[in-house]
Amino acid sequence: MAQKRSIGDKFWLVMKGLAMGAANKVPGVSGGLVAFVAGFYEEFIYSLQKVNRKAFKLLINGRFKSFFQYINGQFLGLLILGMVISYFSVSKLLDYLIVHYELFVWSAFFGMIIGSIYFIAKDFGEWNRKYLGYLLCGILAGVSISFLEPATQNGNLIFVFFCGIIGVSGMTLPGLSGSFILILLGNYVLLLVDAVNALFDTMAEIFRGDLSFWSDPVRIQLLKVLLVFALGSLTGLVSLSHLLAYVLKRYKKATYAVIIGFIAGSLGVVWPWKLKQFEYDANGNIMYDANGAEILKGYERYWPSEFSLETLWAIFFIIVGILIVLSLDWYQKHRTPHYG
Repeated sequence: MAQKRSIGDKFWLVMKGLAMGAANKVPGVSGGLVAFVAGFYEEFIYSLQKVNRKAFKLLINGRFKSFFQYINGQFLGLLILGMVISYFSVSKLLDYLIVHYELFVWSAFFGMIIGSIYFIAKDFGEWNRKYLGYLLCGILAGVSISFLEPATQNGNLIFVFFCGIIGVSGMTLPGLSGSFILILLGNYVLLLVDAVNALFDTMAEIFRGDLSFWSDPVRIQLLKVLLVFALGSLTGLVSLSHLLAYVLKRYKKATYAVIIGFIAGSLGVVWPWKLKQFEYDANGNIMYDANGAEILKGYERYWPSEFSLETLWAIFFIIVGILIVLSLDWYQKHRTPHYG
């Protein structure tokens, strides 16, 4: 599995990990989709599958080099490095852009998903009735998830661990947004905003030599939540990869048909023109969760009624999103690949 990589290859792996981490934080976009489009999805799944009993046996026996080679450690390590960097850089930039330029961000992602559907489907080969059936199942599943209503926030550590297992699905299943799943579970703000910001602030304080966070029970609880979420994510990442590796080996084309359908069905999640719907109390006031965040009930999607300058810019960003994904295809065609 392990392959010799140049310095350039290693740099681009970190960049791809960064893109995966950023994508997985945006509701409606999947880190697994980035892996799929960037051409390293199967190596990612098969490398994760190597985190098994044999790998732990090598680790316990102190055979660290053999362990590292067995799990394709360089590949996974560089990807994970990119994801970690993403959570403290690109993710924060995306948070800012979504707050201030929400329509244009959703437009760009909508275009990228359209481009991704073409990118994945172009080499599928012949479609028969069976594969069209799998495609339809994927579309129905994606559409169904798009219109589910979010639950309320729950900071129970057992539930947080479960959120980690489910939320990481976006890393392994193209088209299934881990962030959107966390919104449906009610814990998006707690796990991907509050807890991550708590870790960022804590690291900054430690760097300055300030250890006063130990006396802050809210900060400590958020750090516990983040740790449990990370453990759940690791558990989900490894367990899902074993299942997907099995499915890909035996039903590769059928799996791809479902994935294409699922991505197409999930377009409703990132539809640019939508209004947030919040929970209201009996007096007509917006309800807030324990952390002071507005409780999101869902989205009301609509067609733009006029071709205003804002609408034209949104269409422009949809085209830009499509071109970004297609440029990856053009790039790969004019480059001799070193790895999948």
